[in-house]
Amino acid sequence: MRVAVAGCCHGELDKIYETLALAERRGPGPVDLLLCCGDFQAVRNEADLRCMAVPPKYRHMQTFYRYYSGEKKAPVLTLFIGGNHEASNHLQELPYGGWVAPNIYYLGLAGVVKYRGVRIGGISGIFKSHDYRKGHFECPPYNSSTVRSIYHVRNIEVYKLKQLRQPIDIFLSHDWPRSIYHYGNKKQLLKTKSFFRQEVENNTLGSPAASELLEHLKPTYWFSAHLHVKFAALMQHQEKDKGQTARTTRFLALDKCLPHRDFLQILEIEHDPSAPDCLEYDIEWLAVLRATNDLINVTQHLWNMPENNGLHARWDYSATEEAMKEVLEKLNHDLKVPCNFSVTAACYDPSKPQTQMQLIHRINPQTTEFCAQLGITDINVRLQKSKAEHNLCGEDEEQDDVESNDSGEDRSEYNTDTSALSSINPDEIMLDEEEGEDSIVSAHSDMNTPSVEPSDQASDFSASFSDVRILPCSMIVSSDDTVDYTVDREGKSGGTVESGNGEDLSKVPLKRLSGEHEPEQRKKIKRRNQAIYAAVDDDDDDAA
Repeated sequence: MRVAVAGCCHGELDKIYETLALAERRGPGPVDLLLCCGDFQAVRNEADLRCMAVPPKYRHMQTFYRYYSGEKKAPVLTLFIGGNHEASNHLQELPYGGWVAPNIYYLGLAGVVKYRGVRIGGISGIFKSHDYRKGHFECPPYNSSTVRSIYHVRNIEVYKLKQLRQPIDIFLSHDWPRSIYHYGNKKQLLKTKSFFRQEVENNTLGSPAASELLEHLKPTYWFSAHLHVKFAALMQHQEKDKGQTARTTRFLALDKCLPHRDFLQILEIEHDPSAPDCLEYDIEWLAVLRATNDLINVTQHLWNMPENNGLHARWDYSATEEAMKEVLEKLNHDLKVPCNFSVTAACYDPSKPQTQMQLIHRINPQTTEFCAQLGITDINVRLQKSKAEHNLCGEDEEQDDVESNDSGEDRSEYNTDTSALSSINPDEIMLDEEEGEDSIVSAHSDMNTPSVEPSDQASDFSASFSDVRILPCSMIVSSDDTVDYTVDREGKSGGTVESGNGEDLSKVPLKRLSGEHEPEQRKKIKRRNQAIYAAVDDDDDDAA
């Protein structure tokens, strides 16, 4: 099936779908699925805008509200994860995933689903070491601290994903796995983004938590965004058992949604023709959710996940056959994700702006139904109870957060705060309030060590990914990465990259989309959020 992958969306749904339509008209066929790697910005109204961690001058409504209201419908099934510039209050309603609009599905804090037999997983947010071991304690209305910490990855989500044993086909993260740049064209990356050099040389660019998941899950494909640059890599994993065939991960990061930027990629992904043509729950993931339900933490106290160190009665929460049978029974042997989207907040009305709309911590009926059916806890219900009992949200919480950050204890098992760039990225948003980088080092982390040394072929792997900007075929080698090399599913080097009709793409004239070929509407695009992409306001902590 044909799968499109988008980098940072920044709320530009109309533009992304327009670009898909253009690629479909000039390509071999329609796209079956769209995957978005964060900064989706599912903003329904003015209150949602206030929950997005960007300076006020960058808060623009964009076009999602039209899909939320039903004015428009996504032309293709769209799955997405959260990034670090989101309507966090909206996504918080769906911690286990759910529909944010008809045909647009959020994977949740972490999640795994299936579509046409293809197993797709993802984790939302970005890594910050000082929040990594906390629970999900934030809730609306957010303060100046929690509006940022709400999107920081927590160890519980990584721990759940590490319980998976069955192969993953596609995995999504917003920030890159740490060390992945050693497996691609690092020289070209640093030529494009020279301000990454210090982090790359120190091996501190990217998320160590994502790197740990990459080592464990070994998915066939891994897609990311966050750093606003197209980058491809090929990582061959080491297998612990000598009899096993070493698996290979194709990594691709994409740019943000702007004209003539590499923000969209179309791929042919093998699927099961006999599998249902609908979104399905993943039975192993649901069994893991049930098994780890007692580990839910809604406090900001630092804690570690259970491990086999003699201190925990249980440390293996992987899904057993019996547990998966129980899940099937609870779902009446129907794994289809119900189309149960419902409007939970007032939708933006351009003719009646409401700048003082109240922020409410909502319980989403989708989450209520999902938790009741599976027999697990709704994190937001637990949060509301804790808030009522202990007043966890508000000014007291912010003070506690400051105190915990200033303590002398180890804040993470990882050795640096990898999401923060110590150098300034002139392509990102500046959050003036953001903290500096952590310097606490853990003696238990070995995440700096790559599993396999990258090969010369892997460094040129970007050539096997096409560029949607280049036509007539949507699977043509980018003019920026013209290397006569591709990789098959087993990771073996191939000869030339070919188009769908067997034509040698190295001989096909490369052609960038020009105004004369674009729809009339695309010629007149007004970048209403142009400030987001300006080079003068940059984020030295959280990439846009």
